[in-house]
Amino acid sequence: MKYVIVLGDGMADYPIEEINNETVIEHADTPTLNQMAKESEIGLVLTVPEGMSPGSDTANLSVIGYSPKQYYSGRSPLEALSIGVDMKPTDIAFRCNIVTVSEEEKEYRDKTIIDHSSSEISTEDAAVLLKAVSDVLEKEYSGYQFYTGTSYRHLTIWDKGEVLPLTPPHDILGKKIGEYLPQDDVLREMMEKSYAILADHPINIERKKKGLNPANSIWFWGAGTRPALSDFERKNGKKGVMISAVDLLKGIAVGAGMKVVEVEGANGGLYTNYEGKAMAAVKALCDEGYDFAYIHVEAPDEMGHQGSLERKLQAVENLDKKVIRIVKEGLEARGEDFRMLVLPDHPTPICIRTHVGEPVPYLLYDSTNKIASDLCYNEKDAKKSGIYIENGYEIIDHLFEK
Repeated sequence: MKYVIVLGDGMADYPIEEINNETVIEHADTPTLNQMAKESEIGLVLTVPEGMSPGSDTANLSVIGYSPKQYYSGRSPLEALSIGVDMKPTDIAFRCNIVTVSEEEKEYRDKTIIDHSSSEISTEDAAVLLKAVSDVLEKEYSGYQFYTGTSYRHLTIWDKGEVLPLTPPHDILGKKIGEYLPQDDVLREMMEKSYAILADHPINIERKKKGLNPANSIWFWGAGTRPALSDFERKNGKKGVMISAVDLLKGIAVGAGMKVVEVEGANGGLYTNYEGKAMAAVKALCDEGYDFAYIHVEAPDEMGHQGSLERKLQAVENLDKKVIRIVKEGLEARGEDFRMLVLPDHPTPICIRTHVGEPVPYLLYDSTNKIASDLCYNEKDAKKSGIYIENGYEIIDHLFEK
């Protein structure tokens, strides 16, 4: 038996008036999911424990079987594992986003967060901009090091630092940044100086000519200490691979001793290499002896943060046609028995453009035990099913039939 999780990051949503009060999942054209739902278990699972922040970090830890209340030590340390940073016990990691802030205001604190992803900036452009920032800041402030990640998502390590409360930029889109800046003087000064370094950088001048948002400031958030995850294979008796474009998921995999599969063209955006991810999963399961594949697709979450209904619908439809269908048909063609779990990590409702910690719908399909069902895969029918898994970290045991 092979096991697959297909996770559409943030694809759950609220009913939307302009699409007949349906959710994105409900309204999207998803023929593969529609067919599978007729033969699957549909239910709800709470991936974010009560009292914890509804981030992709806590939620994905749950889905992959690690209780966030036991294992979570911050988002950035997981990303550090992916990047290859060997954190010391005294190190503090921060996510260092390259964001777009408004340009009109003279004072930095009066500026507004326009775009948390700088028009989904490429890793190549972001690396040049981050180097321009780090060349200055690492000389002026001792004990801080900057590391390039993927797209707008990067990392800063503070030697002998402390975990501080910091605000995710996607939580304050359209708001003035003053009251959300770090209380720590050095972090706040570095963010302000980054604007002076980046505002007129040649890359940003070219980006504006092309109608793209300038990547004109860094933004610190997600502080944490070195994580310690138990080994996935020893814990579950399954040899697993992680297929994702984002460092957070890769870091979880590294910490758990799973193989990380790099897919060319996978970038965490709407136009990622969906098919490449799907085919990499089939190859790992059928040709390379792996038992379990975790396929993470970031695009629905990004489109939720952008507040774009059209693009979020497209992301969910791409997930159905270019990932779920290809994996299902690929395993069937190879004669493999399999169980597939499809779900989001958390909702990212378009109306608020950020995460919420509410339960999410899941679909569990077993190629050897098809269940006759009159439910569809969406939030409403999942609630109607009466099936509710309160501890999100237990859903992987359900997948593995423990």
